[in-house]
Amino acid sequence: MQAEYRQRRQQLMESIGSGTGIFRSAPMAVMHSDVEYNFRQESDFFYLTGFNEPNAVAVLAPHHEEHQFVLFVQPKDPLMETWTGYRVGVDLAKEEYGADEVYPITELDEHLPQYLAGADRIYYHLGLDQPFNQTILKHWQRSLIMVRKNGIGPVALEDPMTVLHPQRLTKSEAELDLMRKAIDISAEAHNLAREIAQPGRYEYEIQAEMERLFRLRGGLGPAYPSIVAAGVNGCILHYTENTCQLQDQDLLLIDAGCSYQYYNADITRTFPVSGTFTAEQKALYELVLAAQEAAIAQVQPGNPYNAFHDAAVKVLTQGLVDLGLLKGEVDTLIEEEKYKPFYMHRTGHWLGLDVHDVGVYKQDKDTWQPLEAGHVVTVEPGIYIGPDIQLDEDQPEVPEKWRGIGIRIEDDVLLTKTGHEVLTAAVPKSVASMTH
Repeated sequence: MQAEYRQRRQQLMESIGSGTGIFRSAPMAVMHSDVEYNFRQESDFFYLTGFNEPNAVAVLAPHHEEHQFVLFVQPKDPLMETWTGYRVGVDLAKEEYGADEVYPITELDEHLPQYLAGADRIYYHLGLDQPFNQTILKHWQRSLIMVRKNGIGPVALEDPMTVLHPQRLTKSEAELDLMRKAIDISAEAHNLAREIAQPGRYEYEIQAEMERLFRLRGGLGPAYPSIVAAGVNGCILHYTENTCQLQDQDLLLIDAGCSYQYYNADITRTFPVSGTFTAEQKALYELVLAAQEAAIAQVQPGNPYNAFHDAAVKVLTQGLVDLGLLKGEVDTLIEEEKYKPFYMHRTGHWLGLDVHDVGVYKQDKDTWQPLEAGHVVTVEPGIYIGPDIQLDEDQPEVPEKWRGIGIRIEDDVLLTKTGHEVLTAAVPKSVASMTH
C-alpha cells in the first residue's frame, strides 16, 4: 500500500503547488472517566499516510528542496507502550511510511517553520482540536511577519478539502478492493440475519450475530451503529436501541455495514419476520423496490447527482397516489413536497473511507455534481408511515392498516465508465427472496 499512499500524496502536492499542507491525526476519545474508545484515525490523515497512531502531524511541502513529506510522531517510550501499545517511533516511521524526514512531535514548533518558509499559502483544516488550531495560527502569524519583510511566505490559510476531497471522491482500485471486502462481509451478515430472524428473538440478538461476523471475517466492526428495527421501530430513521422482541407480523429493517481497514459498507434490507408479508406490507415493499430500481437506473456517468433521487421520488409519489395515501397531480405533489411525511430523507450519499464520505453534492447553487467513474454512492429510498403520521389538510387521513410500517432498501453502487455496478448484489431483495 505504500505506493498507493505515495501516489495520493504526489497527486495532492501537484494540486497545492507552492503551498504547504498540514494534516493532524485524530485525538483519542474518552468513553468514560479514564477509559478511551478504540482509536480511529482521522480520514484525510490516514488517506495520505496510512499512519494509524494519535498525536501525529503530516506535512506536505512540494516546494521544499529535500523534504516534501514530513511526519511528526510520538517517540518510542517503553513505559507508555506497556500501557497503551507499541509505537512506530521516529526511526521506523521514516522507513515504513516513506517520509523524507521524521521528527518527534515535541519538535513541531522547532521544525515546522522551515516547511512554511517557501510556501505561498497553508492548507490546513481548522478542526475541533483548538490547541492545535492555535499552534498553526501562531506559525502563520509569524510567517506573515516575514512576508512583510522579504515578500516571501504563506499569505493565505485555505482548507485542504477544496483540493483533497475531490481527489478522495474518485476511488482507486486499491480502495475498491477494500470496499468490496467490507461489502462481502456485510452481505454475508445480512444473509445470516434473514436466516435467523424469527418471532420471539430480540433485535439485539440479530445485531450481535451480524457484528460477530464482522469481526470474525477480519473487519474492524460495524461501520456505524447498527440499526435492527422491528415493526414500528422501522419508522425511526436512526433507531439504535435494538432492545425489542420480534413479533409475528413485524417487518424487520436492518441497516448495518462492516468497516474493513477503515473502508465501509452500508446496506439496508427489510423483510417479514414470519416469512410472509401482509397485503399492506407487500404493496409498500414493492413500491420501495420499484423506486430503488428506477433510481439505480439513473446512476450513470454524466448524470447529475440529484437524478437518482428525483427518479425515486417520482416513483414513490405516484405509488402513494395509486394506493390512495396521497391525492393530486404527481408533479404538483412533488413540487409541494407532499410526499415528505412518508419519505423525508434523500436517496443516497457518497461512500468510502467515511460512511458519509467526502465530496460536494452541488458545485454551486444550481448545479449538481456530475457522477463519474470511480464514484460510489448508496441508493436507499424508503417509506415510513409512523403511528402518528400527520398529512396536510388537503390530503387523506392515513388508514390504521398502513400505520407502523417502515421500509428501506439500500445498496452500494459503483459508477463505471459505461454505467454502474451494484456492489451489494449478493444480498437478495426481491419479494420472493424476502419470503418463505
